[in-house]
Amino acid sequence: MLRPFATKLAATSRVPLRQAIAFQRQVHSSATRLQSNDETPVSPPASEEAKKTLPQKASHIVRSILHGSEQVRQETKYTLSKVLARGKYVHELATHSVKPGCMEEYKAVVGELYPLIVRNLSPGVKLVGSWETDIGELDTAVHIWEYKGYPALSAAYLTYRSDPEYQRLHRKMLSLLRSRKSQIMLEFQFWPTHPPASKGGLYELRSYMLKSGTLLEWEQNWRIGVECRKHHEVPMGAWFSQLGDLNQVHHLWQYPDLQVRKEVRESAWSENGWPETVLNTVPLIQKMSSRIMLPMSFSSLK
Repeated sequence: MLRPFATKLAATSRVPLRQAIAFQRQVHSSATRLQSNDETPVSPPASEEAKKTLPQKASHIVRSILHGSEQVRQETKYTLSKVLARGKYVHELATHSVKPGCMEEYKAVVGELYPLIVRNLSPGVKLVGSWETDIGELDTAVHIWEYKGYPALSAAYLTYRSDPEYQRLHRKMLSLLRSRKSQIMLEFQFWPTHPPASKGGLYELRSYMLKSGTLLEWEQNWRIGVECRKHHEVPMGAWFSQLGDLNQVHHLWQYPDLQVRKEVRESAWSENGWPETVLNTVPLIQKMSSRIMLPMSFSSLK
């Protein structure tokens, strides 16, 4: 009797059939207990909860299992962007796939275009950094921009469309690309973007595609985890996506070289709280990637 309902639930909600069957058994068991309780003589109900009929109680159980308790819903009634973000800046992650053999020419063009933007065109815009991927998706450039809120982002886009020098350099840049991608992000409150610095070495951008609805849990665990990592390295930035690919988180790290990266990451396991951070966050991930990047000459972080 359980399987037809579970099969329909799995098909409509995209959960595994095994999980749907387990869910239906839980509801069935809870409803049975409620029926048993209703058949037992009790004193007159003293609360609204006690006045609920059996169908109302079963419906409440289903809603709690599917959507969480009313208390949790009240605690998370504010948007995640207000709960998790610093609220000071908006960031853009621009990823450019460069035609093979054209990277040096590309770097020369953006080395002229991007300083022009920062110096002359957009007072509310800063270039956090520009990098070339060394390990990962090759022939790829990564740029992170910082805007003083959405008004500065909109103003910058309008300026770009009307400035002839920008348009000239931009067309030249586009001729060297295979594709490009943009994503709007917000900073986590506990992990502000590092100011301009010349540290040398390499940078690592780690990207995580999370399961829907798990961003708050991710933040709560990484708020602890980043404190553990701070004892061994300086976090450079962390963001969660708002426009473009959603449910995505990015962490930026800097290391002198790959050997130091290995040693730093291994030493973090000796910190109280770090193993728990990994244990609690791995189940939240759908997909993850890492790219090792080298800063371009004009990058603010290099």
